[in-house]
Amino acid sequence: MHDLGVGLRYLLRGQRWVTRHGKQFGFGLIPGLITLVLYAAALTALALWGTDFTAWATPFADDWSSPWLGLFRGFLTAVLFALALLLSVVTFTAVTLLLGQPFYENLSEKVDRDVSPDGTAPESGLPLWRELLISARDSLRIVARALVWGVLLFALGFIPFVGQTVVPVIGFFVTGFFLTEELTGVALQRRGAVLRDRLTLLRSRKMLIWGFGTPLAVAFLVPFVAVFLMPGAVAGATLMARDLMGEETREEEDEDDGEQAARVSRWRPRPPPPSGSTGPGR
Repeated sequence: MHDLGVGLRYLLRGQRWVTRHGKQFGFGLIPGLITLVLYAAALTALALWGTDFTAWATPFADDWSSPWLGLFRGFLTAVLFALALLLSVVTFTAVTLLLGQPFYENLSEKVDRDVSPDGTAPESGLPLWRELLISARDSLRIVARALVWGVLLFALGFIPFVGQTVVPVIGFFVTGFFLTEELTGVALQRRGAVLRDRLTLLRSRKMLIWGFGTPLAVAFLVPFVAVFLMPGAVAGATLMARDLMGEETREEEDEDDGEQAARVSRWRPRPPPPSGSTGPGR
């Protein structure tokens, strides 16, 4: 249970890091805003023409009498929109990270350098096109796994009581795990960890992963919140990746003490005037 709190602290530390580095936060917002516009357009189109689509997909029901035809197609439209909404939540991080790969790679490297005792950051040594290819391939694999879970949980949602209480909670934990895999993948890929190794590493610290990813999954249900949390989520995932890899990390308290000492050293009280001096203006 201790790891649940540790995971949440990494999420909060990441948000604090980007608030102290405003330029990185600003650049990190760009991919999320682009993804949000694309997803909003797709969901709006589905809301406007979803009924027409279900009517086109179910010609066998054209001769059904009222009210069964309207109820049937209305139910299918609602299911279709719910699945699209679930898919948008599951894939939002993957698409944003793919579109913003150069932005988030740079952000993750700066976090590594900032908290590393020697001021260095691991580098993959791969060209950008190769990193994009690996990231896209791994994202598709993660999304496929997440969709299998999503369909299963959606089906279990029809079980009375359990489907309305237990299943949504499980869904948040599952979504949180896959979100964390996508986010830590930015830092772990630079360290040469392939997808299979990353999944094994995350499963070994499930409480830590859930503590980080589950609150994020709840927050990501609100699209605008997801956009503004993404830079900090990448920063926090980088800090957590260092923990998972057993790397030494300079604590924030040390940084704050160092900054305070620097401020103290820059401010020195003016020495008193020599004895017998009348002071300025006299």
